[in-house]
Amino acid sequence: MAEELKLPAPSGPLAIDGALLFEDLAGVRVKVEELRDIGYDGMYSFEGAHDGFMPFVIAAEHTETQILSTQVAVAFARNPLTLAYQANDLQMLSAGRFILGLGTQARQNIEKRFSMPWGKPVTRMRDMIGAIRAIQNTWQTGERLQYEGEYYRHTKMQPMFTPKPNPYGPPPIMLGAIGKPMTRAAGALADWFVVIPFSTDEFVRETTFPALREGLDETDRDWADLKIAAQCMVATGADERSYMEAVARTKHQIAFYGTTPIYKQALDAEGWGDLHEPWRQM
Repeated sequence: MAEELKLPAPSGPLAIDGALLFEDLAGVRVKVEELRDIGYDGMYSFEGAHDGFMPFVIAAEHTETQILSTQVAVAFARNPLTLAYQANDLQMLSAGRFILGLGTQARQNIEKRFSMPWGKPVTRMRDMIGAIRAIQNTWQTGERLQYEGEYYRHTKMQPMFTPKPNPYGPPPIMLGAIGKPMTRAAGALADWFVVIPFSTDEFVRETTFPALREGLDETDRDWADLKIAAQCMVATGADERSYMEAVARTKHQIAFYGTTPIYKQALDAEGWGDLHEPWRQM
């Protein structure tokens, strides 16, 4: 499959990022300095028990070269303008080292946890990216803001609310996905695509790459126009006890992903689909 898709060889050295995990904001600086001093090329945040953007205010001030990215922020819990403001500020603060990573989250989380409307997720995400880029263009060029999509409409941007042009340019947009339609959207529109950590080799080769290729063809782009990040779950420990604790946490995380219906297709690709329902019951 890889040969049929004519995937290019890596064009540069492999960059390895570390997860910026913390229990409270008071501990962010220590974690940032730890990842920086280990030598990670970048740091990324999860949107779990904490906001995905706020720790980068601290990280930007205590790093010089590391790339900072949300992998991924819950897009539909916000709107294009709030996301554009947050990303623009972090791009400025980090001197051009921020990547705006977005994902949909599951419908029940959007409706019941965030109390936000659902809809056609792929259409909404395409609309959101179009709106963010229109807003960014207005800020960079001074052109009138006139964006009207199916879900988002932005037609007013007074000088008082307009940031000055960002000297580092608009931050790139990263999209996380597993389903074919959203993956195609990433290939068509995003600067980056993140392979979620629940993916398997077979699933990526047989489903992810072909869908990305379709998206690239849709907008007359090639692999050189899309950067790819791959999240991996790795268990490590300073001793046997801490290692086994990390293994247990990793197993729990794998099972948690496996309870989500859309992730079942990754299990199916390896012939493990029967695990999905027992995990959901547990």
